[in-house]
Amino acid sequence: MGKTSTDRVKQRRVFYIPGYDPIHPRRYRELYRSESAAQAAISGYEIGLTAKPAGENYGWSVDAVIDAAPVHCDVEVLVWSDIVRDSMSTSIPATYLQLLRTAWIYIGSGALWRLMKLRKGPVIAALYPVGMLLLQLALAVMLGWAIGQLAGYITALAVGLVTGPEDAALGGTAVAASVGLISGVALLRWFKKLDGKFYAYYLMHDYSYSASSKGANPPELDARIAVFTETIATALQSDADEVLVVGHSSGAHLGVSILADLIRQGRVPASGPSLSFLSLGQVVPMVSFLSDAHRLRADLRYLSARDEVTWVDVTAPGDGCSFALCDPVSVSGVAPTDKKWPLVFSAAFTQTLSPKRWKELRWRFFRLHFQYLCAFDRPKDYDYFQITAGPMTLADRYADRPPSKSRIDRAVSKYTSIAA
Repeated sequence: MGKTSTDRVKQRRVFYIPGYDPIHPRRYRELYRSESAAQAAISGYEIGLTAKPAGENYGWSVDAVIDAAPVHCDVEVLVWSDIVRDSMSTSIPATYLQLLRTAWIYIGSGALWRLMKLRKGPVIAALYPVGMLLLQLALAVMLGWAIGQLAGYITALAVGLVTGPEDAALGGTAVAASVGLISGVALLRWFKKLDGKFYAYYLMHDYSYSASSKGANPPELDARIAVFTETIATALQSDADEVLVVGHSSGAHLGVSILADLIRQGRVPASGPSLSFLSLGQVVPMVSFLSDAHRLRADLRYLSARDEVTWVDVTAPGDGCSFALCDPVSVSGVAPTDKKWPLVFSAAFTQTLSPKRWKELRWRFFRLHFQYLCAFDRPKDYDYFQITAGPMTLADRYADRPPSKSRIDRAVSKYTSIAA
C-alpha cells in the first residue's frame, strides 16, 4: 500500500516508541546525535541533527546525504514515561509485594516455563530482580540482627551495672529489636537509592506492570495507545514518502497494537506514505504469554497478515534482555495461515561489532539492549541511521533479505485465545 517500493524517500516521519523507561526523552535525541555521527564517520555518509520546538511529542529533525541522495527526516518520541514513573512510585514493602504477585502470576500460570523454552537470557533477566531483591532483604536482615545483637549486649551490660540482671535482659532485648530494625531498613533504603547501578527495583516494576493485569493493557496505557494512533494517522495524511514506526523493547508490543488499530480503522490511505514498522529488541512473549493478553495476541495475528504495512523485527542473541530471533507472532501461538510478517533477522552483534568493541560491551547487558540504536564499527545490512534517514523504504531495503535460519517460529504459548 502507499507509494511504490521504487520511489526514493526524500521525506520521512519517524515515530519512536521507547520501552519501559522513566527517563526524559531528551536522552534519545542525544543518543541519536552522538551515535549517528559515529556511524556516518564509519560508513562514509553525511548526517546532522537539529532540535525542534517543544510540541505535543518530543522530537528533532535529521538531514542526511546517503548514497548521494538528500533526505529530510522528522523524528518524534511517543512519550509514555509519565505512566512508567507513576507505576514505579511504590514503597519498599510494596515492591516486595509486587515481587510475590509477579512471581505467582508467571509461575502459577505456567508462563515462566514456556518462556524458558525460548531463550535463557531474558528469563535470567526476569529472574534477576527477584534474586537481587531477595538478596538485599537477606543482607538487611543479617545486618539488622548483627547490629541489634551488639547494641543489645552493650545496653544489657550498661543497664545491668545499675539495675540488675532482669532489667538488663529486658532492656537489651528492646534495644536489639529497635536498633536492628532501623539498621535493616536503612540498608534497604540504601540499596534502593543505588538502583541506578543494580536495576533491581527498575526491572521488578517493569515485569510487574504487565503482570499486574495478566497481560491486559491497563486503562491509562490503552488511552495513550489511542492518542498515539491519532498522531500516526495524521502523519499518514502528510506529504512524507514513508511513515516509520520504531518500537524498542516493550515499545514493540505497543507498536503492534497501534498499527493494528490504524489498519482496522481504515486510516492507512492507499495513495499515502509507505507504512513501515521496525521492532527492535522485542520482549513480546513476556506479555503475550500471559493469560489475559487477549488484545495483544489478536493484534499480533491481525498485523502479521496485512499488506498495508512492512514489519521487520531485529534482535540479536548477544542481547540478553530480548527474545532474540523469536518470531513474536508464531511463538505466541497465533500465526494465521496467510502470515506475512514479521521478517525476523539478527543484528549479529558478535559480527557487526569488532572484537575489541564486543569485549567492552559484552557484560554491559543494559547497554547492549540499546545497541540497536547505536553505531556499529563493522556494519553489515543493519544500520539504524540508514533506515531512519536513508533514501530507501524499509520494504525496499529488505526486499530480498531472507529471515535468519536460526529463528524460533514454533508455537510455544498455550494461550491461543485472541478475544476477550
